[in-house]
Amino acid sequence: MNRNVNRERLRQESFDVCIIGAGASGAGAALDAALRGYRVALIDRGDFASETSSRSTKLIHGGVRYLEQAIKKLDLAQLRQVRHGLAERRTVIRNAPHLAHPLAILTPVFSWFEGLYMTIGLTLYDLIAGHDSFPKGSWLNQAEALVKSPMLTREMHSAVLYYDGQFNDARYALALAHSADEAGTAVVNYAAVTGFRRENGRIKSATVQDQLTGETIEVQATIFLNCTGPYADALRLLANPTIDQRIRPSKGVHIVLPRETLASDYAILIPKTADGRVVFAIPFGDKVFVGTTDNDYKDLNQEPVLEPDEVDYLLETVRPYLAKAPTRSEIQAGFGGIRPLIVSSRADTKTLLRDHEVEHDPESGLLSLLGGKWTTYRIMAQDAIDRVAELLNKPVKSSTENHYLIGGENYRFDDWQSLEAHYGLPADVCQHLMKTYGNRAERVAKLAQQELGLAEKLIDSQPFLKAEVVYQVREEMAVTLRDVLARRWRLELSNWQLTAQLAPQVAELMAAELSWSETYRAEQTRSYQQLLGEFIKQAGLPFEQSVMAPI
Repeated sequence: MNRNVNRERLRQESFDVCIIGAGASGAGAALDAALRGYRVALIDRGDFASETSSRSTKLIHGGVRYLEQAIKKLDLAQLRQVRHGLAERRTVIRNAPHLAHPLAILTPVFSWFEGLYMTIGLTLYDLIAGHDSFPKGSWLNQAEALVKSPMLTREMHSAVLYYDGQFNDARYALALAHSADEAGTAVVNYAAVTGFRRENGRIKSATVQDQLTGETIEVQATIFLNCTGPYADALRLLANPTIDQRIRPSKGVHIVLPRETLASDYAILIPKTADGRVVFAIPFGDKVFVGTTDNDYKDLNQEPVLEPDEVDYLLETVRPYLAKAPTRSEIQAGFGGIRPLIVSSRADTKTLLRDHEVEHDPESGLLSLLGGKWTTYRIMAQDAIDRVAELLNKPVKSSTENHYLIGGENYRFDDWQSLEAHYGLPADVCQHLMKTYGNRAERVAKLAQQELGLAEKLIDSQPFLKAEVVYQVREEMAVTLRDVLARRWRLELSNWQLTAQLAPQVAELMAAELSWSETYRAEQTRSYQQLLGEFIKQAGLPFEQSVMAPI
């Protein structure tokens, strides 16, 4: 992806559809539209998936909680959502197998009756999923459960095993945007819509400001599609100030603990919490993510951060399920995201459906894709582009169901051994490259071989190569430190202090590629380290000033 080339396309071309917001739904819609042959632009005021879509629980699922509510309340809408989610679960994994895979999940129970209840529910979950490649669940006695997850509490009666999907959300969204780019979309990150130009009330163009240079561009398109998630109302009101708000934002946070917290590849589902939610403890790389919370969130101008009371809530929630309770001092990072719940008459955010809606404002002509969740992003995108097709009067069917994303086609994880043999890179690096870049891992390995010093790791304890930073700038449109450390890699999510420590090295590599001045490089490094320090302080965690490496 070449940002400068695509930015010029925004200036010079006219598009069938301009999609605003490059998270899961926006990037998915851009790929869908491009594959139908439409002229497409995809823009975002930040990086790809820099908000909600990079801050999920990393699960691809039908929704165990939705199934329970559907049965208790005979709610067909929730049951339909579970069915859609389970159907899409296999598609999400099939289309990017390097970024998504099945995940075994254990639910510890504390009585025979509770075990029977959960077994019946999760058996129904499997039945709705039908015949797919996921293993079927089972009810395990205590000894069997402890073999699979040795850190579970000995107070449990037994555990119910089932399977859902796990994925790398930020890189999945990036793969969607990258695939859209290769299908002909003009993709530009850090491009914010600041206004619309109308004729007879209807939008004819958008004023877009480059957030890196301050330059302004008028983007011409027949249709504008709003895919900005929890921020959708701001764009809707910019297009038409008379309409009602539709989004009720909800904040969810996760804490990050060492992998030894579970010492297992099996995740844990905690089915009962004090406020009626479910919470997961999920192995992700060399860490365990615990979350999530669910609370109304008012200030969309502020990034959602981990706060001390949320830390306490999640620690208290997970404590009864583990033999050794994790402590505040073990927390290495955390992250918060905002769910785009559609306003309804239901009482609180925990009971709001996360289904989606494609809204057309007849006065301004703006289309908005509202609500939804990661698992069903493809169906959401398809529904939105079906509506675009109607408005353009150019009917073409979606083809995304069987379309491999960048890195996914003919992917075999075991090819890491060929990388190791051919390029002489360490085994952990080769495995990391395969899981991160899929069938394009060899491009990174070649770059490491061709350019002096790029085959070095940034730090011995991690598999990250210097070549990856250069590749991410050249091929994946990374333009800030956070693009690399928070999203192309997921280091910011898993270890704040290590991220701060590695920031200067990453900045040096990016500066050489992007022609940053020494002053700008130092400024970017310092501001990012300060941001990470603020995250640690706001969460009420201990802060080591020594990790702030010299700039």
